[in-house]
Amino acid sequence: MKVFKFGGASVKDAQAVKNVARILSLYDGEKLGIVISAMGKTTNAMEKVIDAYWIKDEVLFQDLVEEIRQFHYEIMDVLFSDRESKVFDAVDQVLRDLGERFKEDRSGSYDFEYDQLVGFGELISTKIVSFFLIESGFSAKWMDARTLIQTNNIFREAEVDWEQTEHNFQSKFVPEFDGTDILVTQGFIGANSSSTTTLGREGSDFTAGIVAYCCNADNVTIWKDVPGMLNADPKWFDHTVKLDQISFREAIELSYYGASVIHPKTVKPLQNKRISLHVKSFLDPSAEGTVIQESTTSDHLVPSFIFKMNQVLFSISPKDFSFIVEKNLSDIFARLSKANAKINLMQNSALKFSILLDGDKVDSSQILEVFKDSYDVKFNEGLELVTIRHYDQATIDRVTEGKEILLQQKTRETARLIVKQK
Repeated sequence: MKVFKFGGASVKDAQAVKNVARILSLYDGEKLGIVISAMGKTTNAMEKVIDAYWIKDEVLFQDLVEEIRQFHYEIMDVLFSDRESKVFDAVDQVLRDLGERFKEDRSGSYDFEYDQLVGFGELISTKIVSFFLIESGFSAKWMDARTLIQTNNIFREAEVDWEQTEHNFQSKFVPEFDGTDILVTQGFIGANSSSTTTLGREGSDFTAGIVAYCCNADNVTIWKDVPGMLNADPKWFDHTVKLDQISFREAIELSYYGASVIHPKTVKPLQNKRISLHVKSFLDPSAEGTVIQESTTSDHLVPSFIFKMNQVLFSISPKDFSFIVEKNLSDIFARLSKANAKINLMQNSALKFSILLDGDKVDSSQILEVFKDSYDVKFNEGLELVTIRHYDQATIDRVTEGKEILLQQKTRETARLIVKQK
């Protein structure tokens, strides 16, 4: 079997869903496990629903659910000949289940409630796609990811129970291919012993990796609106180049540093079983795209650039002028954990520890508060973090032209620079 993942952009409207069917028709007779995300920006819409539920604003909650219903009805009215199609009953049932959630008492955990609600977007999208495939003549069946992917109890960032999950796929998913060519399931969601969990935002790529690992698939294809993995985000970089082939190791490095094409957790289960990963364009499905596999021979051929904007650089110094040693570092990291800080880069000197954080994810006043008793803290805002894989001086000069370098780190393969406009 092969595993395909279609994200929100690839099922954003009726024409996009028809395009998915056209792509699948190119693989007639093959066994395909299909992972589908919520349609378009539905996950963002669902997060607004969750907030309304959390504050118990019933009018807002119902209005937002109605907007979601109308959005999906517009898509279904184009895909299906009339509203007598069973897909309307199936989607209405999902929406009724969503509406019934409002009547239930809230738990004390926002993260728990988030996971119980946000996956309704994936449940709706997969109902629509699976019904459309069946009515278009495909041999297809809908599968519930919550009965397959077993996780622990960490809501919004659940960890997979690989042994149980593999057993579930082998006993419940794989046997369905005896009479069906295409099995459609949801990205992003799983379940613990009693409730729905999610694998982290943008986790549908990871779901595809889980399905492939547990079913021993031939390969995975992630269908995107780009021709493959590019060596930089065209939003920040001119003259991007497609990476025809890179290694699992390189893909993990790029995703770790912030490349957004592939979810960081996706690669590991594929690498463990040597299952190749393809990134292809749903706009041009016959094009080659990018292949991610074991060989590292092509990794160095094209330098890759990752840009993180709106960065904040904090410099933390002990008030008693003590050296930055293990004891201080342990205390500093404990305080950063209390502030829920996610570090993009760090560096220390004798008397100063510097960290770089995402400006849109950090409350500077909170950082100052947790350190104020024992440390002096200064910070610079509006900075940019540039990571270059397989750099040379020419590539560094190219990305730093007209900018001041505040801090830089280099290894043999990677250069990381914190810069600001001059």
